[in-house]
Amino acid sequence: MLFDVTIFPKHLSTAAAVAQQVEAMGFSGLWTAETSHNPFLPLTHAASATQRISIGTGIAVAFPRSPMVVANVAWDLAEQSNGRFILGLGTQVKAHITKRFSTEWSAPVPRLREYIGSLRTIWQAWQTGTPLRYTGEHYRFTFMTPFFSPDPMPYADIPIYIAGVNDGLCRLAGELCQGFHVHPFHTVRYLRERIIPNIEAGAAKAGRTRADVQLACALFVVTGRNADEIQANSILAKSQIAFYASTPSYRAVLDLHGWGDLGTHLNTMIRENRWGELWTEISDDMLDQIAVVAPPDELPYRVRERYDGLLDRVGYYFPFVPQEADKQYLWEQAARAF
Repeated sequence: MLFDVTIFPKHLSTAAAVAQQVEAMGFSGLWTAETSHNPFLPLTHAASATQRISIGTGIAVAFPRSPMVVANVAWDLAEQSNGRFILGLGTQVKAHITKRFSTEWSAPVPRLREYIGSLRTIWQAWQTGTPLRYTGEHYRFTFMTPFFSPDPMPYADIPIYIAGVNDGLCRLAGELCQGFHVHPFHTVRYLRERIIPNIEAGAAKAGRTRADVQLACALFVVTGRNADEIQANSILAKSQIAFYASTPSYRAVLDLHGWGDLGTHLNTMIRENRWGELWTEISDDMLDQIAVVAPPDELPYRVRERYDGLLDRVGYYFPFVPQEADKQYLWEQAARAF
């Protein structure tokens, strides 16, 4: 099991130094996410500043970007990092695609299937010089000249991870991808009964096995050096869990445990603008099933114990920020444990 960290550099000028520290501490990988900043740009700095760790997007939102645009930036990052780049893609939900990005929404699983197929067709054309021919319902690529083709390189087989919660995307990952970003809003039971069996089903369809797909997750964790820190971190985790639980896309996790009515209730609270109360609806039992709750010196070992045989790459849901002295001990503990 590998331990990765996620970074959210507010200024690109700091990304290289943060990446160097991640590598120096002995972690295995570094992820960026598409939140308030572009997920690809920090990785150009991280690739130049490191030699060993994997770097990747966890995740970049696929559908607002043409596969050609993503193919190009992924190709450059793979070459710059000497093959250490992982392209992590997510579909997002309809409201974000149509209202935040102002682009079209369609059924995510068949569209992402074409997205992945077109990426690999584009990369193959660049690597081998074969004519570019990809025609699907959502994407069509039939024109590529030498002027617009990058030179072949040793790292053209770029690994693709996709993110998801529900059955269809799990099966798609098993069939077509090298990895799957497990959503932090999950339980061990959901992993065992829904995510892994569907990944195995998709893998079997393609003549592959579960071992061909790495499962990665930035986990909810609750810890603290005293009662006040534990309480504050519990409230933060419960608030985030409640937000995800209110989202219909994640209802399957709730339904598996008989918590479906809670999702409806939380959704109503959000419509009533009762954001500050959401965390009070998450019980300690629910917190224990979704988050790893442990003292700082036990936390990484509890993570490894809970997810042994289930996840291949783990990390914490909060970002790696070297200047945060109150979390430095957590990173040091994780580095020692992993």
